[in-house]
Amino acid sequence: MTARSGKGLSQAAEKMRRDGLPEPVITNFERLFNDVIHGKTGIIPESEIEPVREIACFSEITTCGDTIDHGTSILNQLVVIRLNGGLGTTMGLEKAKSLLPVKDGLSFNDVIARQIRVLSKRVGSAIPLVHMTSFSTDSDVQRAMQQYADLTIGDLPVTFLQHRHPKIYLDTMTPAQEDVEELNWNPPGHGDIYAALLATGLADKLLSLGKRYAFVANADNLGATVEPAILGFFARSGAPFLMETAERTKADAKGGHLARRRGTGQLILRESSQAPTMPGGDIIPEFQDTSKYRHFNTNNIWLDLQAVVNVAKRHSGTIPLPLISNKKNVNPRDRSSRKVIQIETAMGAAIEVFEGALALQVPRRRFAPVKSNNDLLVVRSDAYVLSDDFSLVVNPGRTRDGLPVVALDTKFFGLLKDFEARMKCVPSLVDADRLAVVGDVVFDHPVKIVGTASVVAPEGTRAEIPSEVSRIDNQELKL
Repeated sequence: MTARSGKGLSQAAEKMRRDGLPEPVITNFERLFNDVIHGKTGIIPESEIEPVREIACFSEITTCGDTIDHGTSILNQLVVIRLNGGLGTTMGLEKAKSLLPVKDGLSFNDVIARQIRVLSKRVGSAIPLVHMTSFSTDSDVQRAMQQYADLTIGDLPVTFLQHRHPKIYLDTMTPAQEDVEELNWNPPGHGDIYAALLATGLADKLLSLGKRYAFVANADNLGATVEPAILGFFARSGAPFLMETAERTKADAKGGHLARRRGTGQLILRESSQAPTMPGGDIIPEFQDTSKYRHFNTNNIWLDLQAVVNVAKRHSGTIPLPLISNKKNVNPRDRSSRKVIQIETAMGAAIEVFEGALALQVPRRRFAPVKSNNDLLVVRSDAYVLSDDFSLVVNPGRTRDGLPVVALDTKFFGLLKDFEARMKCVPSLVDADRLAVVGDVVFDHPVKIVGTASVVAPEGTRAEIPSEVSRIDNQELKL
């Protein structure tokens, strides 16, 4: 360690103390920053890992009545936690993404809360819903949850805040000192959930209330419902941690994947930022080989909270997750601004930390995130329906394999306000395989998409679909 980097380390720790961050969080950041100083990148080379051959399968556990019954019997020991810190900035949102109307006029939060309300009534015991929020989303989420006061118990909080990490200038290895204070900090990644659960005392509080197990998922994934069979399987296994994985397709090739450490067989998660790159900067082809690395993390995670507390006691009050080091511009909206290192961790990476951790392959339907307006259109369409228990399910009338793929022109549909202005009437996608929209197109009346179709507007012209067109069947419609 050089004198300069040592000074940067102490400055970062002091900055975090002035910000009021808990000591275990600061200690853990110092560990990660120290890794960066000593040249560690978090890169996981091919030589250290091997593919995962066999893991437990959802179809096997859901055919076991005893497992389902056991899971149902211990639902009163469960808390549901949703990761709700995102603003949806890529979609042009300025408030919590989870408040966006997504299906039948209901927001992500509404659908999730109503799912749990139905399940709580069915089992006769309150299953609390708690959100991990950020400073940007906390007040909005708290307001939205006021109408679901029945989904908490006692003085259990509705939300708990994730922490933040100081950005580090790449050239000086010192904390960023931009005039706009907000630019000097970065979100720590969803791996911060463990530190937040522990530092706030929430993990201990949940355990004192008899909540031994936690189901954690992203707030924008409505496919992540509480499944008693998984809870029963997890509890019976005695494992401290379970990750739901799904089969990778070509569409997932650039995302993270599951692997095993050579020699030990320990399950690990390798994110794209941890993959080696070739001389030109592209990620190595092995990383994107979906036939070699077949499983990806859905970020649906099941935790034994007692195990989380026990492991943290052995590691200075936190969970020692592996480093993710991202190089960014200090001002993400200014590519000429100084380069910084953002030190982050991933929640799923804990699969490497918890001895005996498990992975479970689940159907793709349990992974239905909305990351773009392409995804939003599919979820809002009739390709999905809400069941009586508010589960988001594929329309029973859909006879085609998989879900429709949508590719909207980002120039005209990338931001939500532009999407809403043009998608005045959501087209029917129940019989669609693929819909591509090129140019400035307005959907202002019901249109049924069948098979593979595209709609193309003349360049420089906003065009409406003609009123006499009610069906686009395996064709390109030029306006």
